[in-house]
Amino acid sequence: MINIPQNDGHDYALESLLKEVKLASKHDNMLKYDEFLKLIKDFKAEIIDIRGVQARVRELLQGYPGLIFRFNTFLIIPTGGKTVNKVGENCQLPMDVLDIISETLDFDDHFQFAGVCKNWRAFHKIYWRNFLTSQEPLLLQIHRGISYSFINILDQKVYCLKMEYSFLRWCRYVTSSSGYFIMAHCRNNSLMLINPFTRIKTIVNTPTSQSNFFTIDRALLAFGKCSDEFVLVVLCSLRLHVYQSRNCGWVTYSIKRHLGRVVDFVVLHNIIYIVTHKANIGVLSLNSANIRFLNLKSTPDEPYHTFLRLVNCDEQLLVVDLKLSTIWKVYKIDFSTMNYVKLKTLGDVALLYAANCRPRNCYALSNPNRWGYESNSVYANNEDSTTCRVYSGDDKRLQKCIMLPAPYGKRSLKFDWCFRHLQSEVDYSLVE
Repeated sequence: MINIPQNDGHDYALESLLKEVKLASKHDNMLKYDEFLKLIKDFKAEIIDIRGVQARVRELLQGYPGLIFRFNTFLIIPTGGKTVNKVGENCQLPMDVLDIISETLDFDDHFQFAGVCKNWRAFHKIYWRNFLTSQEPLLLQIHRGISYSFINILDQKVYCLKMEYSFLRWCRYVTSSSGYFIMAHCRNNSLMLINPFTRIKTIVNTPTSQSNFFTIDRALLAFGKCSDEFVLVVLCSLRLHVYQSRNCGWVTYSIKRHLGRVVDFVVLHNIIYIVTHKANIGVLSLNSANIRFLNLKSTPDEPYHTFLRLVNCDEQLLVVDLKLSTIWKVYKIDFSTMNYVKLKTLGDVALLYAANCRPRNCYALSNPNRWGYESNSVYANNEDSTTCRVYSGDDKRLQKCIMLPAPYGKRSLKFDWCFRHLQSEVDYSLVE
């Protein structure tokens, strides 16, 4: 919120806001200061109502979430003992107005939003619960390793995430798993598990004998079924390491050379599956340092696969063979016949591919039409941070490009996809 004198706070907030919009318009030809000024005058003259002015301001200030938040704050600052929309004291705004305001807020602003008053806190509790359970995927954009934002690519909505720079400068983002960021800290040889939605942070110390955990290739976070214990699976320097919070210990799994090196893992039916670069699939035991490999038929006969990824898709195990900018082949594991089955079409599934993420990540979205995504499609982000390319799942041809907001400029070092509602669970009793 803006700190302003109580008597002339409303006028001061408006003057400050106008100065910021005018300054921003000098560097952005798309931001029309004159139109914004006229809109404010029409609102004060009651030519346009509060819902109309907020909708128009969101359009004029698109790409400037901070200015939109400042404007919404201006609307509720008391003027002569009344709020601008004349709804009484103590910020007791109607729920529909609070909903409009909340749509413009970043994550950090939402935590402050809940502390304004009882009315706002009650609304925030409902809003935040619905937000966390939403199954809509968000695109994570990381700029220079220190600036993070979530993007709804279809609605063009941006949530800027503010995190402490002094902390981030020593961390490297690895992946998003079970709603957490998994980050490697290079100074104290540890892993950081950070939930950006709840502010929960956990530090996991890595073995002192392993000094290269900062160069992690892949990672996965899963929680014990019906418990608060968690499992952290890490692929580092071609070795598979597993940490379990129940005993605070690390175990390194060994794999016979002829089976290949591990390249990915995923949780399906409360079991952790791994895949090697020779397309061999195994089941990870959490009660011993063993991997039981499946005897599968029709295994792809390529000599090796550099970018094989396992995907849990609607309770099915998919094996995705990646290429640089798109997806090459997709297989389904048929557990009834123990066969690799090559898919000719993705059906009612969209694959989300973070092509410029290191490591490259792939996710599946079943029944994608309910979120505005297209079935039988691959959504891929590469080094061009301004577009998301959509390919056909049949012939891999480019169908269209979706322009992306660029809150931190036109170049971004990394993309990844985040599903805030998903939490992987493992069952220790299933694998002995």
